[in-house]
Amino acid sequence: MANSTGKDGELTGFQEQAPYDESIDLRTDFVMVYGLNETTPQRIARWRDAGYRVHLMTGISWGTYQDYLDGRWDGSGHWDDAQTAGDGSPILHGESTDIPYMVPTFTFTEYLVQKLRPIIELGVEGIHLEEPEFWARAGYSESFKREWQAFFNEPWQPPHSTPEAHFRSGQLKQHLLSRSLDRVTSVLRDEALQQGRQVRFYVPTHSLLNYTQWQIISPESRLRTLPSIDGAIAQVWTGTSRTPNVYAGKVAERTFETAYLEYGIAQDLTRGTDRRMWFLHDPIEDHPDRTWEDYLANWQRTLIASLLHPGVARYEVAPWPHRIFNRPYLREGSTERELIPPDTATSYLIAMNSLRDLDQPEVQWAQEGPRIGIALSDTAMFQRWAPGGESGHYDGLQDALALEGREQLHFSDFYGLALPPLYDGQRVCPVQLENVIDTPDALDDVDVLVLSYEFQKPLAPGIHYALAGWVNRGGSLLYVGDGADPYHEIRSWWTGRYDTCADHLAEALGADRKHDGVQPIGQGRVRFLPSRPADFTESPERAAELVAAIRELAGGTWESTNWLSVQRGPYLIGAVLEEAGGSHVVEGTYLDLLDPQLPVVTRRELGPGELTWLRDLTYDNEPVLASAGRVVDWHQDKSTITFTCEAPAGVQVTTAVRVPSEPTNVTGATTHYDNGILWLHHPGVPAGTPIHLTF
Repeated sequence: MANSTGKDGELTGFQEQAPYDESIDLRTDFVMVYGLNETTPQRIARWRDAGYRVHLMTGISWGTYQDYLDGRWDGSGHWDDAQTAGDGSPILHGESTDIPYMVPTFTFTEYLVQKLRPIIELGVEGIHLEEPEFWARAGYSESFKREWQAFFNEPWQPPHSTPEAHFRSGQLKQHLLSRSLDRVTSVLRDEALQQGRQVRFYVPTHSLLNYTQWQIISPESRLRTLPSIDGAIAQVWTGTSRTPNVYAGKVAERTFETAYLEYGIAQDLTRGTDRRMWFLHDPIEDHPDRTWEDYLANWQRTLIASLLHPGVARYEVAPWPHRIFNRPYLREGSTERELIPPDTATSYLIAMNSLRDLDQPEVQWAQEGPRIGIALSDTAMFQRWAPGGESGHYDGLQDALALEGREQLHFSDFYGLALPPLYDGQRVCPVQLENVIDTPDALDDVDVLVLSYEFQKPLAPGIHYALAGWVNRGGSLLYVGDGADPYHEIRSWWTGRYDTCADHLAEALGADRKHDGVQPIGQGRVRFLPSRPADFTESPERAAELVAAIRELAGGTWESTNWLSVQRGPYLIGAVLEEAGGSHVVEGTYLDLLDPQLPVVTRRELGPGELTWLRDLTYDNEPVLASAGRVVDWHQDKSTITFTCEAPAGVQVTTAVRVPSEPTNVTGATTHYDNGILWLHHPGVPAGTPIHLTF
């Protein structure tokens, strides 16, 4: 495990609104001080004194903007800039009564620039503009009607009056959010440069998959085109990934599989660029009434899902450590709330510290089968309403299974394509469709691409020419669709000339859309499957039908398995896919990083839904194997080892190190020794516990 003290790579960080406290000093590389108020300068200064690189994070679509809304800012009231539902009511954030989600008009954007301007002088290294969001059910405010007229040069239409109006409403919402972000970041970057400062701008955002599922519009792929954005945080966590979906006819929470697909699409926000991407994990989530055991189990599912994407090695280890380490929650079988169990705290911290060591050059998959991409477009966010369908509000805090319009929430058109091959044990990853136009290597990691236009549309014909080039060079494309989606009829580049956009795809490929079967195209192959994607969620038989179609196109080696696993350097990460059934046995000599005791494991049998993160003890001779603290100032010679271990106050730290023999003397910790490994235990101290071993 890396024990370097370097923080320049900003490999791990967290966001926090609370003032500095030793109990939440996680000893990561950087901290994102959250929110703008009169305490912000002091909070920034205090975290900096504690040795952190400091960023600032604030919401860009909602916040304490009352001075703007009530007219104190410029003498005019701006409640018509609140996102508004069809009944004329403002869409409010959380439980608030005066914090609406905002329409990012020019005026509101100028207000944001003024509000954020003082941050530059605070000397932060990064500014995170969080969650640019526009609800699909919004679009009825006076300001939105004016923006519609300006953008489309035609009168506003109620977004839920026709599929076309709804799609256009989504396009406009994405444009407004992107325009606002571009303006805020460009102006502030220029002003920082005038002061001789470098400030980086990041956008923490949910995944495209989650925003589509929750019926929210966001810039997503457009972030790649904004020159002043330096990267993103993929806000994937238990709260997003527990959203139920359907597989083989069963509605269920599938936290691990959903998170795996969410992290998969999120990395396309920066993949192939020099921009930074952090994957978020949340040990607690926003729902306050679950148990410690539930939080831990579901956090582990998202953690392992994220580690199965070796293209990303930076992590936001927690939002709000204060709510993890200083708030009471229920225990299984009890009605009493209590603070974090000691073992749970140790577990969280072992993971948080091990995450700094995931940038490993050597990556090996358990099986080298075909890589399957599921195309997902921003336009899926614009199609989340069916004429006559209910569209219930969901943001992770409601009981999804009791929700009106929950069939809509399931987003079965996507999961019908993604879950069957995933549950067959294949490496499935969503692919951002827009990227194929301007990123030549967007499909380099894909052997078979599954595409449907029954829940999304291609924004430009160039997408089809890029896909045709990829197929001609040897790619395999499975198009799934029966042409029944009412959104095929909207005014767009294909209408009038083609029945559906899939007909233009066939033309670009030189393929016969009506032919049922595999067609060779250049060095590649294509097949048109005339089915509705959601149909593949109905039964195990329908799921198997889709798997057979993908398998036929994949050719080569295809082993069905229940084990999804990758080795990243010394780290073995794996999960037994729950719906695949059966178990999997891992053998070797490992340290178990999900167990707070860090035991040595030589054989581990994992059942359905169980997962693991192990450190291979035979991989290398690194002395520091794992720790719930940050190990710094390591010094080793023939007779002594000294180091300092930094950790939050109030936690029990366990550290496992490789030693030449059992030490004759130890100061700073209690220990036990077995076969070349020494385990040390001591209470956490942010300033660090000095450890001295003599041999």
